[in-house]
Amino acid sequence: MPAAVIYFVIFLLPTVMSFFFSFTRWTLADWEFIGLDNFVMFFQEQSLRIGFQNTLIYAVVTCGLKVILGLLLGVLLTSRLRTRNYLRSVIFFPTLISTIAVGIAFSMMMHPTQGIINTALGWAGLPGLDWLGDTRVALLSIALVDVWKGVGFATVIYIAGILSIPPDYYEALQIDGGGAWHKFWNIIVPLSRPATNSVIILSFIGGLRSFDLVWAMTQGGPGFTTDVIASIIYKQYQGGFYGLATAGNVILFVIVTLLAFPLYRYLNKREVDL
Repeated sequence: MPAAVIYFVIFLLPTVMSFFFSFTRWTLADWEFIGLDNFVMFFQEQSLRIGFQNTLIYAVVTCGLKVILGLLLGVLLTSRLRTRNYLRSVIFFPTLISTIAVGIAFSMMMHPTQGIINTALGWAGLPGLDWLGDTRVALLSIALVDVWKGVGFATVIYIAGILSIPPDYYEALQIDGGGAWHKFWNIIVPLSRPATNSVIILSFIGGLRSFDLVWAMTQGGPGFTTDVIASIIYKQYQGGFYGLATAGNVILFVIVTLLAFPLYRYLNKREVDL
């Protein structure tokens, strides 16, 4: 009962209220029912197409890189490496840092003239980039920072998945004369699929809902080139369009559900078939 009360107050009640207020024009003191007008206005938002496109690109890129790097790091950190326990702590540490703090720090590091990244590239004789000011690379730069921060969590999931594989499989492979590649491709990759599914689902949903890192680094700029759906919604809250922004939150909730639930069903089906 206590858990049910907490769940109702923290999740169910705000969700129901959000759906209700998405059909209204409201302030902190008053509200007026206006039907579907907020949803119509939200879909007429000029930057929505860019925001939706950026959200999908951001989610796919961050999810894919976290899966690949998390798996490779998981394999490395479950090997007989002497410093594996220390490296596990180092790789997981960025996960514990505030996302806003990471965004501010990397914004300074990616400064086109004074940032340490371009300075290091200059020492190596390579040209620097305007990482957050160039419309061609700004979104990818933020995505790479997101991967740096979140890959430690994916690695921990993979470590748990790899360590749960029964040693009998490795012994059978050794008897058959298999090498390191066979061990990775024929045992670790298929038998760590539950871990892969978890990383995919968590990373993809996190990418679709991403806001704080994008806002801390670019606030959706330059122009609208790094705007995601969540940052568009926040700008509407800033402008005092509370009903419109609430409708945007409902739309984001529906989009995440429509994309994540079929993906979960598909991955779960493949895991059962395996």
